[in-house]
Amino acid sequence: MEIASTLQTLSLSSSSSSAKSNPETIKRTLIRKGVFPTPKIIHTLLKKESQKLIRKSNKLARNKTLDNPKPLSESEIQVVEEETQFQTLKREYREVMVGKPWERLERVGLRELSSGSGEFEGGKLKGEHLEELSEILVKDCQWLLDDDVEVIESESENKTFSITKKRAIVEADAIGFIINRLSSMEPLCAGDWKLSRLMNQSGLQFSEGNLLKIVGGLGQVRGGWSNALSVVEWVYNRNEYKLQKSRFVYTKLLAVLGKARMPGEALRIFNLMLEDYHIYPDMAAYHSISVTLGQAGLVKELMNVVECMRQKPSKRIKNARRKNWDPCLEPDVVVFNAVVNACVSSHQWKGVAWVLDQMRKSGLKPNGATYGLAMEVMLRSGKYELVHKYFEKMRKSGAVPKSLTYKVLVKSFWEEGKMNEAIEAVRDMEQRGVVGTASVYYELACCLCKSGRWREAIMEVEKMKRLPLTKPLVVTFTGMILSCLEGGHVKDCISVFQTMSNHCSSNIGTINAMLKVYGRNDMFAEAKELFEETKVMDSACRGTSSFSLDPDIYTYSSILEASAVAHQWEYFEYVYKEMPLSGFQIDQNKHAWLLVEASRAGKGHLLEHMFDTILEAGEIPHTSIFIEMVVQSAIQHNYERAVSLVNGMAHASIQVSEKQWTDIFMGREDQISRDGLQRLLDILSSGKMATEVTVFNLSKSLETSCGSNNSIGDGDSSSKVDNLEDHINSDHKNSITLHESSEGSITEATLDLLTCHLPNSKGSEVPLASDILKAWKESRNNDGIFFPFQTKYK
Repeated sequence: MEIASTLQTLSLSSSSSSAKSNPETIKRTLIRKGVFPTPKIIHTLLKKESQKLIRKSNKLARNKTLDNPKPLSESEIQVVEEETQFQTLKREYREVMVGKPWERLERVGLRELSSGSGEFEGGKLKGEHLEELSEILVKDCQWLLDDDVEVIESESENKTFSITKKRAIVEADAIGFIINRLSSMEPLCAGDWKLSRLMNQSGLQFSEGNLLKIVGGLGQVRGGWSNALSVVEWVYNRNEYKLQKSRFVYTKLLAVLGKARMPGEALRIFNLMLEDYHIYPDMAAYHSISVTLGQAGLVKELMNVVECMRQKPSKRIKNARRKNWDPCLEPDVVVFNAVVNACVSSHQWKGVAWVLDQMRKSGLKPNGATYGLAMEVMLRSGKYELVHKYFEKMRKSGAVPKSLTYKVLVKSFWEEGKMNEAIEAVRDMEQRGVVGTASVYYELACCLCKSGRWREAIMEVEKMKRLPLTKPLVVTFTGMILSCLEGGHVKDCISVFQTMSNHCSSNIGTINAMLKVYGRNDMFAEAKELFEETKVMDSACRGTSSFSLDPDIYTYSSILEASAVAHQWEYFEYVYKEMPLSGFQIDQNKHAWLLVEASRAGKGHLLEHMFDTILEAGEIPHTSIFIEMVVQSAIQHNYERAVSLVNGMAHASIQVSEKQWTDIFMGREDQISRDGLQRLLDILSSGKMATEVTVFNLSKSLETSCGSNNSIGDGDSSSKVDNLEDHINSDHKNSITLHESSEGSITEATLDLLTCHLPNSKGSEVPLASDILKAWKESRNNDGIFFPFQTKYK
């Protein structure tokens, strides 16, 4: 401050100094000259100005010119004070940072800043007074921090974090942000601008570890595999990450795709790994793709993967550096088990022997999973003797059979009809101390129900209740009811359904199973009562609890079938009208016959409604619906509509043979008279019909039903004439040429050939040979081709 007091006594011209030392003036000057006034530039200019003032004051002091001192301006005084304060802080800060923590700090500046004793006591090693220094800088020198330093206030004054820990927290938040946002969004592709904006907003450094966390987090979300794939592709398509591809990230992505049952995408990523040196698959990647392809049953693709393991990579592989690099591997037990698993769904039972032979050549010993999968392959292929063979091999090899192995064994005995052997297999499992799963007892219970031993099956259910269940107990009882129905034990179905109330409550699946039982055994009253009770119970439980018995499409279909079988058409119509109110429509591909039967029983308006509904949906009605609509139109003497429907069938490429039409008309003789068929034939002949096989077959069928052999319709007549033209043209090309000079050479055989295609309908006259020759003479000048009956006998 001595310098400031000395400068106050100096006589200086304040006009120019004031303009130069004012920060606002400097900012305006820089802006006017096209320079952006950053704090650093302003500070530098002010520093130079203060140094200039100091030099000038020293010069005046040396020249002894203090007779008439001029006072400093306010701006000059401010500049000198700020420079002095800055130098003081700079000196004290250096003393703090450079000072030795094991020495006593006796400097004056450090004593003034320290709030405690000046002696170091082993707490902090460096930066003890940074908080005090930051407060001073923020309070007194805020202009130094503008646009250069961002002051972040800590949430807790007593809590400090290291830089590494803070960075980890920021990265975890960014990773969580990406996973949460992508989980709530629809699948995005790698080139989508939404994905690019999201990834850039996160501010995350996409290292190997961060990508592994993102891919793993998205893999746990249902349907998140697509976004996980897009994230990896987006990152590694950027220039800064192209050379940082990680094999571990791609292997993790393969596991995510396998969990989502996406073998096609997994195979594409695997092939991409085969093309790059940095991400060339290792054994973990081979395990992942093998398990995925094995679960999907893709035997051919899996065998290609096995061959890739044993072969050297292509010479044109990307980023290859080492010349003698050899990543060849031999398949292990996991890969071979995946091959056996692939044979399950494809029923390739011969592949099991090949796998076991390859394992023997490689010196590998099959484990319990190998034999268990082999047994399942033989079960799916119907090779029951081989199921028992591999089970014995498993026991001789020392492998302990698991509960899933016994499940396959019990199901094999069930399909063979060996109920006692199935029970003995489960008892053997219990005696060996193998903890059974609920699925084993489920298979045994269904096996017993099919053979009519439902009471013994209930005892197995009691054992099942003591085990952890992967599915609700109601599913077990539903399967038992269907097994009783399959075995033909209808009373057992009812008994199991009644006993079920002592163990669990029914769901809509059980209701549908019982409706199926009642409908197939002419028990309409029971089916109707159960259906009505279900609707009442659903209405009562809907607002009070989460338990619901809301009827679904299978419920309505089952009660419609039961009504149709029992010929209860009034109730059939009632249920049919109720279905749209519940949001369901009958499936025409499965239940078109129900509407046909209802139409024959006098409920033709239901068929009309179904027909219109299908057309409004933009679909093509089923063939049986079309045919029934034609028959109903003929019964109602609406022959024009019948012809229109037939024409529609032709345009829809629906083919009905002549025999089918004939059988239909013969089966409805009591409803359609011969006169009605004749009337339909006449309208069909007079109208402009499509030239399709269905129309022609209908015409032939109507001819047969009406007792005539004449061809019907313009389309049929033109077809006959076209046949005649083709026949005569072919004869003309084969040198059977008619010249005027060779009239006498026309033999009787040739005339017979010309008249063989004439219509021979009842009441028509067969033309004479002279008429044929005369007609030929009149028309020979046309094109040299003879069409004698095209006009006269059309």
